Amino acid sequence: MKTLLQLYRSVPPPARRSPCALTIGNFDGVHRGHQAILARVRQAARERGLLPSVLTFEPHPREYFATLNQRPELAPTRISGLRDKLEALASQDMAQIIIERFNARFADMSANAFIEELLVGGLQTRWLLVGEDFRFGRKRSGDVDLLREAGMVHGFEVQTIADVTDRQGHRVSSSEVRTALAVGDLDRAEHLLGRPFQISGHVIHGQKLGRTLGFPTLNLRVAPRCAARSGIYVVRVHGLGEQPRPAVASLGVRPTVEDHGRVLLESHLLDGPADAYGKLIRVEFLHKLRDEEKFPDLPSLTAAIADDAQNARAYFAVHGL
Repeated sequence: MKTLLQLYRSVPPPARRSPCALTIGNFDGVHRGHQAILARVRQAARERGLLPSVLTFEPHPREYFATLNQRPELAPTRISGLRDKLEALASQDMAQIIIERFNARFADMSANAFIEELLVGGLQTRWLLVGEDFRFGRKRSGDVDLLREAGMVHGFEVQTIADVTDRQGHRVSSSEVRTALAVGDLDRAEHLLGRPFQISGHVIHGQKLGRTLGFPTLNLRVAPRCAARSGIYVVRVHGLGEQPRPAVASLGVRPTVEDHGRVLLESHLLDGPADAYGKLIRVEFLHKLRDEEKFPDLPSLTAAIADDAQNARAYFAVHGL
C-alpha cells in the first residue's frame, strides 16, 4: 500500500507529531545516492514502527550564505526545482517531508536547539541517518559525535552513511550530477539520477513567436540557476494524455529574439500541437542536439528549428518513444 505523504513547512503541529525515522539533507536531484539513504530510512521505519521522514531546506544553505555574503557565484546550481524534488522524495515512499526555511533565524540556531527543538520536540526523532561529515547549528558547530551524545540522553539512535558509489567506484553526488548537466552529458546524468533529467511546471503563455514561425511551443518557467546547460534537446513530454509525446525543446534565454535573460524551456511537439495552457507537464531530457545560438535573423532561426525538429524525429525513429 502506498504511503500517505504529509508535507510540512516547518515542524508538524503537536497533534500531528509521531515518532519518526529521519534523514536530513538538501536532496537536490534525489539521485541514486539519495535513494540509497531513503531506502535505509524506509527499512528502519518499517522495523521499528516509525514514520519514514525527510528534513530538507529551502533555499539550499549554500545559496543562502552566498546571497548573504553577496557572492552569488558561490551558490550551487539546482538540479531540481522544489516541486520536482518533493515528487522524487514522495516516490521513495516517505511518509512526511518537512521543509525548513533556511533563513537568518535558522542559520543562527545553536546545535543544541537544533537537537532539542527540532529533532526531539518538533519531530519526535527515534532513529536518525546522516552523512559521516554532517554538520549543523550556528557556524556548523554540531557534528555526529554531538548527535550521538544527545541521542543517549533523548532516546534516539544515530546511524551514518558513507558516500554511495556506482559500479565503477565513482561517487554519486549532486555535484557529479551538476557537472554532467553543465556539459550536456545526459547519459551520465541519467546514470547518476537513476532516471532521465526532467523539469516540470505549468504551461504559460509565451510571445507566440513559435506559432508565427510554424513551430508552436509549450513554455515553462525554469527555476533560477538551473543546472542543465542551455541548448536544444530531444525530449519527451508527459501530462498531455496517457502516453508521453515526442518533442524538441530549447532551454535558454532565447538570444535571437530577447535580451532580458530569463530562462525558459520551450517544447515543440513533433506529432502536432496541443491545447496545454495551465496544464502541469513534465519534460524528460533524452539527448542534446546542440548549444544555444544567436542567429542573425528570424529566417535563420526558423531554418535551424526545422533542422532541430528533423534531427529529433531521426532520434525517435532509432530509439523509439
